[in-house]
Amino acid sequence: MDRYQELHAKLAAAGQQQLLRFWSQLDVDQQARLAGQLDDIDFAELEKLIKEYVLQRPKTQIPEDLGPAPYFPLVPRDEEQKALYAKAQARGEELLRAGRVCCLTVAGGQGTRLGFDGPKGTYPIAPVTGKSLFQYFAESILRTGEKFGCRLTWYIMTSLLNREATEAFFKEHAFFGLAPEQVFFFTQGTMPAIGYDGKLLLAEKDSLSLSPNGHGGTLLALRKSGALARMEAEKTDCISYFQVDNPLIPVVNPFFLGMHDLEKSEMSAIMLAKTGPFEKLGNFCVTNGHLEIIEYSDLPAELAESRNPDGTLRFIAGSPAIHMISRAFVEKLTAGGSLKLPWHRADKKVPFVDEAGNPVKPAEPNAVKLESFIFDAMPLASRTMVLEGKREDLFAPTKNPTGVDSVESCRAMLIDRDARRLEAAGVKVARDAEGKVAAEIEVSPRAVCDDADAAEYVKAHNLREVAAGARLYFE
Repeated sequence: MDRYQELHAKLAAAGQQQLLRFWSQLDVDQQARLAGQLDDIDFAELEKLIKEYVLQRPKTQIPEDLGPAPYFPLVPRDEEQKALYAKAQARGEELLRAGRVCCLTVAGGQGTRLGFDGPKGTYPIAPVTGKSLFQYFAESILRTGEKFGCRLTWYIMTSLLNREATEAFFKEHAFFGLAPEQVFFFTQGTMPAIGYDGKLLLAEKDSLSLSPNGHGGTLLALRKSGALARMEAEKTDCISYFQVDNPLIPVVNPFFLGMHDLEKSEMSAIMLAKTGPFEKLGNFCVTNGHLEIIEYSDLPAELAESRNPDGTLRFIAGSPAIHMISRAFVEKLTAGGSLKLPWHRADKKVPFVDEAGNPVKPAEPNAVKLESFIFDAMPLASRTMVLEGKREDLFAPTKNPTGVDSVESCRAMLIDRDARRLEAAGVKVARDAEGKVAAEIEVSPRAVCDDADAAEYVKAHNLREVAAGARLYFE
């Protein structure tokens, strides 16, 4: 049986033989490319997913016992908790100095929604210098390592689409001062796009329409790439996980790290107090004794709007996708070389080639992309921990050009964070009548990674005042 017959028999059994319609027009290399993609697919499993997620629209089942998840509050409730928080801060700093933590950035996306051609991490975000998101994180990693006397390894998960461009960007900029071996690139898996009729789409005559399999694919990709093996060799116990579009996040938060360790948590999360019942953040919930996140679009309105006797939202805890994950937990989940997390359906406009081989760019959604989410690993953990975070100190997502969660709002929050740090160190910063910073300020993360750093910087440079209208970069 030749290669075509072998593939045709396999695809015919799954009802997907249309994928070979251009086989005779392909050269040897093109045939090998398509055959390799088809070999990577478990069609028996895919057939089940098509029936469950494509040919019907799955409904999220809300458990009857669903309740709001407990969390450690931003401000300690009593002296006992205050002592715990102090102990956690000290423990986190100890783990950092011992080199027991690494950084993991999910960076598989493109800057399309920002009107930017290139990997999202290469987008110029800093308010004065225009440093890219990647540079901002790199300098934060450098300063954190310097401050705690360790060398943090930075794991960056790319996609097939942007892996090459991401690596080229780092090489072009000499890894922003990091040692090249300090940065470990790996690629997340893919899933084929599926038309509403259940048929897989071809992006080209010799290629499936493939898309990243979601940030839930991070965990298995860590094993397959050799990242877990490297972590073990470097005696790394904890993974500080964050997304590339949020430059406000501390690359490692010692307090969060310490709480994760003291609570013996396998997977921990930061929560933010939601601004309203329908803010677009996943909801931390508990069911059957397990922590899980229910997406904002799936939580029924009566639950989203329910309130405590004091008037606060019952489901107040929203997820900004900031985690601390134990390496041993990832090892356990992926021990068999596979990991099955729930899939989530996303309706998308997916370009494809039609039966005649002509490219088609649909004006309306025409296909389903299936993604897995990393937070769906939380119910699999034996112990979890949720810690409240301060929004203005750690969450400024860059998803849109303007408006909410935008380039504009992110830069404004970076300026405000830096201004508050300077003010806490005694600098007078000009603000307008509404209390907004009346200047453009950027404090280099290479020089300052926390309030203590800011105080030392202000003292060393004898800073007194930031005048209205100033445009200042502190490095």
